[in-house]
Amino acid sequence: MVKKPLFLIFLGMRTLALVSPGLEAQNLPPRLERGIELYSRGQWRDAAAELRRAQADALTPNDQGEALYWIALSELSAGEYEDVIRDLDELLRVNPLGRRVSEVSYEKGRALFYLGSYDPAIVLFSDYAFRAADPARKAQAVYWVGECLFALGRLDEAHDIFSRIIDEFPQSVKYEAASYRISLINQKKVEDELLSLLQWSHEESLKTVEDYQRRERSYDQAIIAYQKRIADMLRDTRLEDLETANSEYQRQIAELRAALERGSGTPPEDRMTRLLGLKVRARELEQALSGELDEAAGGESR
Repeated sequence: MVKKPLFLIFLGMRTLALVSPGLEAQNLPPRLERGIELYSRGQWRDAAAELRRAQADALTPNDQGEALYWIALSELSAGEYEDVIRDLDELLRVNPLGRRVSEVSYEKGRALFYLGSYDPAIVLFSDYAFRAADPARKAQAVYWVGECLFALGRLDEAHDIFSRIIDEFPQSVKYEAASYRISLINQKKVEDELLSLLQWSHEESLKTVEDYQRRERSYDQAIIAYQKRIADMLRDTRLEDLETANSEYQRQIAELRAALERGSGTPPEDRMTRLLGLKVRARELEQALSGELDEAAGGESR
């Protein structure tokens, strides 16, 4: 079971005074009176048990409705909220014209609030506040509307409701509670603004980092592209040089062959000497060309 804070005991006592004017003057069955007395002492479960017996012994719809009403209050104070709703609905069934019917929406709204059913509770509290003639009861219903809105996170609307308590019901027992809620809402708004500012700052920082990383990747890609262009330019220049050298070597080899052919009419010994020199020069040219080609191929593979 949910344990209730001490202030609810005093709230129950206050409820007893507010909703039961002239209770002492009523001629109630003894068991019903004992149950109400137990409730006033904060002995809620004992009160509910005694009042349940009073309900069973009731001879009239009024006594039965009265017993169900105080049973519901006892259950509300004990945290048995679903039982509260059930017994209040039973009260409306057995005594639809009784004196406690006007209080059902308020007490049922409180039970729904504690169950987290805030929207249906707002409807009941608003209806009660509209119908209540007593300013004290109206103020309490209005206050609970504010509590529902606060719980739903509708802080601006809740602030308006609590401000209404301050402005219209300065003598209400809910005046201090409404003032406290207004302070909490104002503090919450400041915290939300700071959180929003921090979130914005964090998002801007992330955007700056992402932009820096994007630029860095762009610079890296540009550098790679420049390096490739330079390598291509160097390769093209090297190939051009090799082609020039090859043409020169081919020209010199052709000259050597032509020289050999022209030397066919010279003396054999002179022709032999010149032939050997031309062969040596041709071999040197071929080796030089081969070395250049191998060096070029190695550079491309790297």
